[in-house]
Amino acid sequence: MRPSTMNHPESTAGLLSSAARPESIQQPGQPGHPYPTWLALRWLFLFRLVVLIGLILLFSPSALDPLITPANASLAWNVLIVYAILVLLSGLTLYAHWPSRGSQVHLATYIDIIAFTLLMHAAGGAASGIGILIGVTVAAGALLMEGRLALLFASFAALAVLTEQIYSDLYGGVATSSYTQAGLLGGIFFAVALLAHVLYRRVREAETMAARRTVDIANLTKLNAFIIANLETGILAVDGERHLRLKNKAALELLDVDLVKPGSSLGDFSPEIVEWLETQVHNPAPEGTLVRVGERELRATLKLLGDYRASGALIYLRDNQELTREAQQIKLAALGTLTASIAHNIRNPLSAITHASQLFADGKDLPEDDRHLLDIIRRNSARIDETVRSVLQLSRRDRMDPVLLDPARWIEEFAEEFRETHRLAWERLALEITYSPDPVEVDPRHLHQIISNLCENALIHGGYGNEPPRIKIRLLPTDETSARPLIEIADEGPGIDAKTARDIFNPFFTTKTSGTGLGLYIARELAETNGIHLTYEPAEPHGSRFRLHFAR
Repeated sequence: MRPSTMNHPESTAGLLSSAARPESIQQPGQPGHPYPTWLALRWLFLFRLVVLIGLILLFSPSALDPLITPANASLAWNVLIVYAILVLLSGLTLYAHWPSRGSQVHLATYIDIIAFTLLMHAAGGAASGIGILIGVTVAAGALLMEGRLALLFASFAALAVLTEQIYSDLYGGVATSSYTQAGLLGGIFFAVALLAHVLYRRVREAETMAARRTVDIANLTKLNAFIIANLETGILAVDGERHLRLKNKAALELLDVDLVKPGSSLGDFSPEIVEWLETQVHNPAPEGTLVRVGERELRATLKLLGDYRASGALIYLRDNQELTREAQQIKLAALGTLTASIAHNIRNPLSAITHASQLFADGKDLPEDDRHLLDIIRRNSARIDETVRSVLQLSRRDRMDPVLLDPARWIEEFAEEFRETHRLAWERLALEITYSPDPVEVDPRHLHQIISNLCENALIHGGYGNEPPRIKIRLLPTDETSARPLIEIADEGPGIDAKTARDIFNPFFTTKTSGTGLGLYIARELAETNGIHLTYEPAEPHGSRFRLHFAR
């Protein structure tokens, strides 16, 4: 039994569609691009909340050792109160997803720059160190806005610091040397903005590359799964505890299992494979060994995934009968080609030998010993000719000319012809037609050859005791609910023993000294060419039954 394969090429083309079009990955700035994400805005809100709490503690008059002694405490607390309200309001807008993400980043950045500038003024100017928070705000805004507005944020921050310094110089009496610190802060803002822009570009390139690699890996995973699922070789992957981690359809069909969940124990549905596996782990056979599972003989090969039991193993399963058939197909194909190419070189000398023996046999004074030798020549010449004809028929088995025919009518005509050809009485070849099936599409020449071969075998082997061979051809439905016909050729002979029955369809297998061993093999090959399944069953209490199961 072989797993079915997909018939549509687009099923595999779809696996690689994303990898073949990496430009489909959204780039920064494209419509629908997810940056800044709502998750990033939530982290920004959390950062601003932490900064707010830190500033409250920093400007708290109850601190035992305050780091900053504000020059204008009332201004600082008024700014902190307003800033706290605005931060909490940003949390509500974030929860409501309004306004847009970009607008929320703009508002948060400008509000933070203004608030931190006022707090810096309240703490005594640029020398207080509060200005570093403005640089962090510029960096955060630049990263969240994809680096596009980094210079705008830096310019606004530098302008705010310079304005604060001018205001302090005009109305607060701050020393002129503080302009140097304000200029340094402005330069830091621009440096931070440029670095944030470069960092963002690097991060986006790395993210885009990672996204492409993710698509490639996902596509390769799908492609590998598709290939494994449609292999004709059964594949099982188990871990160290012999739990199933991977299987394909071919493996389930070979083990005659309908459905197995990943992680199930291998011993639950195939104890024979587990027993074979434990034996092979200690003494592996590189070419595989035969293991019988139910009625099927499998060739199993083991591939350990590591040096330890926990590493698991891969098990490859092939139907040994299929392997044997493939080898036979190759052998017979080569034999058919060879025979077809040299048939005239065999048949022409063979015809000359046969004709010469016939002329020689016409002699009147031929001794009895010579006549015996001539009989040997004729018999073996006929056998060689039959072998050549059989192999030539085998090489031409794919030349079909199917037509629609009525099975019941066709069988009646065949039975009448076969009786007349072999001079059989009606009771020697009986018919049993129980219903009228729908027409079937088949090559009538092939069907005639198949049933003729089976009936001729029944004439040879169907006798029992002193009774002459009797053949019965039955036309039956496959089952009670099926419209597919079934043709049965039965005899009342001694039957075929179980050991021989396993080999009767093998080429060149025969129990007769004069047979070629190709008759039943050709019958089965012609049947499969026409979509017919040929089987053998023993009859009760004795006899043989060959059945032709027609496809839908």
